[in-house]
Amino acid sequence: MSAPENTPHAESPFKGKTGLIRIWNALRYSLAGLRAAILHEDAFRQECLLAAILIPAAFFVPTNGIGKALLIGSTLLVLVVELLNSAIEATVDRVSLERHQLAKRAKDIGSAAVLIALINLAAVWALVLFG
Repeated sequence: MSAPENTPHAESPFKGKTGLIRIWNALRYSLAGLRAAILHEDAFRQECLLAAILIPAAFFVPTNGIGKALLIGSTLLVLVVELLNSAIEATVDRVSLERHQLAKRAKDIGSAAVLIALINLAAVWALVLFG
């Protein structure tokens, strides 16, 4: 017997958990994703090192809370975008390892998103520090 069309199980057999079980599972999956990124993604490790330097440094910058939030937020944004880029790349590679114009485009666009996040990081830090 299959699930009715309007239930979460119709979308995926992994959907449907609720309450604390869902929150616990979401935390476990998120930590597994971070672990996978650290183990398998060189760029993410490099950006984590950058964040490990910049986030503590943000607390020593003579600015108000909003300035510190911008410094930390722009740093964390780079990590978020890199995680999304890595997910896109892994998905494209899972679908096919053959060279294809659309696969290249997807990977290039993900890489461009990381570049924009890094430019944003540099701009925010420059404006807060020298503003």
